[in-house]
Amino acid sequence: MSYFKVIDSIENSSLPYGCKAFGVGLTSLMVDNWLAIWRSAARDINVTLVLAGSKTAEVEGISAAGATAESRRFTAIADAELFLKGPKRERDWPLPPLPAGVSPALISYVSSNLLGLKPVVVAVGLSQMPSFPFLSVESPEQGPANCLSKGQAMGHARAEGLWQKGLAIGMRLREPLLLTECVPGGTTTALAVLTGLGISAGEWISGSHKDPPKQLKQRLVESGLRAAGVGPYSSPMSLVAAVGDPFQPFAAGLVIGARKSGLPVLLGGGSQMVAVLALAIASIDKPFRANFVEEIAIGTTAWLAEETTGINQHQSSLFNLINLIGEFFDLKIFGVSSGLRFHKSSKKVLKDYEIGFVKEGVGAGALALIAQINGISCNTLLNQCEEGVDQLNKFA
Repeated sequence: MSYFKVIDSIENSSLPYGCKAFGVGLTSLMVDNWLAIWRSAARDINVTLVLAGSKTAEVEGISAAGATAESRRFTAIADAELFLKGPKRERDWPLPPLPAGVSPALISYVSSNLLGLKPVVVAVGLSQMPSFPFLSVESPEQGPANCLSKGQAMGHARAEGLWQKGLAIGMRLREPLLLTECVPGGTTTALAVLTGLGISAGEWISGSHKDPPKQLKQRLVESGLRAAGVGPYSSPMSLVAAVGDPFQPFAAGLVIGARKSGLPVLLGGGSQMVAVLALAIASIDKPFRANFVEEIAIGTTAWLAEETTGINQHQSSLFNLINLIGEFFDLKIFGVSSGLRFHKSSKKVLKDYEIGFVKEGVGAGALALIAQINGISCNTLLNQCEEGVDQLNKFA
């Protein structure tokens, strides 16, 4: 049994207030070096938001990123528009109704705006094309991936094409990459990819629901893997084509390309980013894997970092998931969570985060984390989020 070490702001004073770093073999020096990289890169970060669609999101009860299957088809576009334009301006795409909470794109916008960042949006496999500027990497006619339960999510050629596009874009980057996503149903495709690689991650996979529907996810995954006849012996490309979503091959290629360019990478999210990282690692020859992950970290929110979905309700699910991936590949993988909390908020939709709703998305945790690293306080982030809620209500 390996030792799962957590370094928090008390044990490591260089971390901003409330932030935590976690991972097997993690040291204070590693955290300090990581902080130095992202502090110096504050205004030159390549913030890339990937929007993707999968018909997996249309399965009843699978996702809370939109209260209905119909609304979830447009969640990614609506979130991206809020991220880009902010809550003060009218938008073409109304935010989908949620069971509770407010879109994490609000946190992402506030953090990004305070830092002066200029995000780039990539669209793959959407039902409709956005009305705002975006980078298209495949024909819009491709549309969303099929539900993973059939074992035919995407054609192999499509998955290969997305991987290569991501690789080419990543190799052209010259500044650190902060990768974010909005893919309704994506935690289920993440579970499918991890399971297909031979990683038993079912206990630790999160989701947009307050209580993720683990049994439903597991049934869909088992059905898809069985129908496709894929497993640990299959190539990563065959696996993602069978049970993945368009975000995954593009993102894996992008991360590999960025690391080939010698750039540090911050993966903004949780289960979905862990799956992309695992997919990328599995495609790399073993002698080169340690160097590949050396400057990669998972950045997330405090709410996701503290979530407990497994049998042991005293252990963070994300911590355990990252630990599991590290042990599976025999690599040192670590994550960092932001210190932003909404306990003191006067807005119910923000307080909903504290009782388990929404939790993460659109790189909210990673962007809040970068904001904190560069001197923006949690109080400032909270106040701006509250102002944003008021502004959103004006345009509701």
